[in-house]
Amino acid sequence: MTSNIAFFDFDGTITFSDTFTPFIYRSVDKKTLRCGKLRLLPYILAYKMGALSGSVLRKKVVKIALSGKSETELKKAGLFYSKTEIPALLREDAMKKISWHKSQGDTVVVVSASLDLYLKPWCEQNGLELLCSEVAFSGGKATGKYKKGDCSARLKKTKIIDNYDLSTYKDVYAYGDTKEDLDMLSLASKKFYQWKEMA
Repeated sequence: MTSNIAFFDFDGTITFSDTFTPFIYRSVDKKTLRCGKLRLLPYILAYKMGALSGSVLRKKVVKIALSGKSETELKKAGLFYSKTEIPALLREDAMKKISWHKSQGDTVVVVSASLDLYLKPWCEQNGLELLCSEVAFSGGKATGKYKKGDCSARLKKTKIIDNYDLSTYKDVYAYGDTKEDLDMLSLASKKFYQWKEMA
């Protein structure tokens, strides 16, 4: 046990704001957006009233907005978004902390409910590992579903345990900013919630 591992939530932790919704707006046509808004309205209202989880809402959005869309076009949109939009949303203190971990030789992993379409190229650009929600494709078209579920709350914890043997690391760091990150934070020896260290 010589090195550490650090898990970072993305939206609201590495970034100032949500990246999922702006990507959907930028990657689908106006007709899909118009129809989608109407179909999603009851779910959005339920979410705002606290009657629906963010996880369920994201699944509805992916189904309505992305079903049948070209895999090639969506991946192209994700790459473009990762290079042109995400840089302006990054927290300077978060990127400094990531750089510090990398300078220590730590493994750094982004763990996010946001989409692999743009997180995968962004993490590759920054030399980071990734666990996130993955859009499923069949025959070159988006199915409107995830490959392995919405990577939030308990699934964040499950994916970490399935992919990393935490007993081999000296310290486990975790950084998050909402209740959807608490399961992930429970795995850490050094945990930070909204950039404040937790006991």
